[in-house]
Amino acid sequence: MSNAMSTAPAILVTGGASGIGFAVVDAVLAEGWRAICADVSEPNLASAREKLGHRAELRFEHLDVADEDAVVSAVATCEREFGPLAGIVNSAGIARDIPALETSAKIFRQVLDVNLLGTFLVAREAAKAMRGRGDGAIVNLASVSGLVGNQGRTAYGSSKGGVIVMTQVLALEFAPLGIRVNAIAPGPIDTPMVKEMHSEKARAAWIDLVPQQRYGTPADVASAAVFLLDARKSGYVTGQTICVDGGFTATRLRTSG
Repeated sequence: MSNAMSTAPAILVTGGASGIGFAVVDAVLAEGWRAICADVSEPNLASAREKLGHRAELRFEHLDVADEDAVVSAVATCEREFGPLAGIVNSAGIARDIPALETSAKIFRQVLDVNLLGTFLVAREAAKAMRGRGDGAIVNLASVSGLVGNQGRTAYGSSKGGVIVMTQVLALEFAPLGIRVNAIAPGPIDTPMVKEMHSEKARAAWIDLVPQQRYGTPADVASAAVFLLDARKSGYVTGQTICVDGGFTATRLRTSG
């Protein structure tokens, strides 16, 4: 991918105004690419504008990924006004830490609508735009909770497990279109959402299960996203889920003997 502004690829990042999404936007700009920071939260968008400033290579977009009409319109508008998309990162998501017996159908549907359906809608519309151009890339944010059973994550884990399988299906269907599709499954990452959800007791439990003995940073995930977006580095990688989790999913027994 060229670093020349006239040919710099445009990357759409949903949930781009905070947490992992914001780190991805920042990393995309650092690569010399152009970024579309899309988010449903107006306060978060305002904060992102203040932090990143106004520049030609950056666009802000209000977007509810669970609203099909809004997604169709936003992708078309970005294509028309900002230039052809070269890649997307589906970072928009919500989390709920609720025991299964206390999880209502309303909560379950809300989580699925944003995390699973929203990811699909953005990926579908972006693929329609990117097909036939070559080197298109879609990166979906899953979670280690979509790979293993974590307490309190019935709805969240189900949505992220769906993202992982959907990534495999889309990789198969979109390969003939010149589009790669991969997922990232973060472990515990220090984002505003996680800080709000994880008590001190929960943090201690997570750290005990992570061989690297720390929470990850949004920048850790953003680096993986940049790798997957760049066809020069990951051109033969598609249909994969990369765990950015400090080793959490790679080990269970921590003592010998």
